[in-house]
Amino acid sequence: MTRLIATFFYVGHLRPAPGTWGSLAALPLGLGLMILGGPALLIAATLALLALGWWAVKAETRASGTEDPSEIVVDEVVGQWIALWPIAIGAAHVGAAYTALWPGWVAAFLLFRLFDVTKWGPVGWADRRHDAGGLMLDDVIAGLMAAVGVVLLAAIAHLPVILR
Repeated sequence: MTRLIATFFYVGHLRPAPGTWGSLAALPLGLGLMILGGPALLIAATLALLALGWWAVKAETRASGTEDPSEIVVDEVVGQWIALWPIAIGAAHVGAAYTALWPGWVAAFLLFRLFDVTKWGPVGWADRRHDAGGLMLDDVIAGLMAAVGVVLLAAIAHLPVILR
């Protein structure tokens, strides 16, 4: 069970770049959660997967003896869903279809992958913990940074409308 969760239903075994595959797998599932229950369901599912993932990652890293096996991608799913929060909240707020905010989806994906791969600032701090908490937290922080980036890019994109 822990392997199934940690690899996010074995998506983590896809090559190359399993983290990118994990992030990509998170997108349609995130959309499904938004359609079924709006931002509240996406946020609740993110928090539930964070807790479940933390437990599974702890068990898997202990069993493998490796600090950050590449096939563990549940952390990427959690981080990617966090990056989608502003899209879910924004679309629900204005009554738009979630897919209508497609530029935000692209930005959320690209920004999350950028922060996850480069490990800038607090993302790197969490990654250097070298434990299950750090493995999960670096992607949570990357997701939060990406979410802020999505909000900033949306504000810039809508500035001409606001200034009219």
